[in-house]
Amino acid sequence: MTKKEIVRTISEEIGLTQLQTKEIVQKTFDAIVETLVADRRIELRNFGVFEVKERAPRMARNPRTGEKVEVPRKFVVTFKPGKEMEERVKELERQAAAAAAAGNSPPADSVAETMGASTGYDPNSGSS
Repeated sequence: MTKKEIVRTISEEIGLTQLQTKEIVQKTFDAIVETLVADRRIELRNFGVFEVKERAPRMARNPRTGEKVEVPRKFVVTFKPGKEMEERVKELERQAAAAAAAGNSPPADSVAETMGASTGYDPNSGSS
């Protein structure tokens, strides 16, 4: 799903124009990034935690030449999903395991319904 599809889905659900919704979605993303830069951590309940972590400098090897190269320290963003997200993704695993045991794959609609149950995402709305 792209940002454009998120905007379309939300705007249809809450009755704002796509332009208004796009501005809200972008401001939300901007606030997340600004908080990460300033505080290095943002916790969104029932969603997850974004955190900036520092990777130490290290020696690596160029796979083409075998030459050792120094990789400088860097900062990376990590994400740890919240319990609700983890449970919903685990449901996909359960569906896949049940389908494998039955000898077929789960229908796309059931996967989309599981992922969109509390987001209002409608797999039949044409925005996939």
